[in-house]
Amino acid sequence: MNFIIRNESNYSCVKVDKERLDSFIAPELKAELVMLSNQGVTNIILDLSECEYCDSSGLSAILVGNRLCDDSEGIFIICNLSSAVDKMIKMAMLDSILLIAPGLKEAEQLIVKKSEL
Repeated sequence: MNFIIRNESNYSCVKVDKERLDSFIAPELKAELVMLSNQGVTNIILDLSECEYCDSSGLSAILVGNRLCDDSEGIFIICNLSSAVDKMIKMAMLDSILLIAPGLKEAEQLIVKKSEL
């Protein structure tokens, strides 16, 4: 398994447990995100603290998660970006689309704030 999934009452946290989010594990991440969505999870935090590299297939998987949460009127947050992954997201101009938190605690706070609205 390339991910650690933690289910909380109002969100699920998916932690990529590999250094590379690339074409080898991106399809598995997409499948996990679709499965969570099918189970009724609307808020997802993607923790990339272990991830040092992300290619276009990894970005595609991230966008799938974002779309699934948007479609269910939930929130999708990525957090703990390495400088290389952050640079890749900015180069692809996805930083204007994705909700990015510096750390897991901040991502959890965003989920709580949204649930209070």
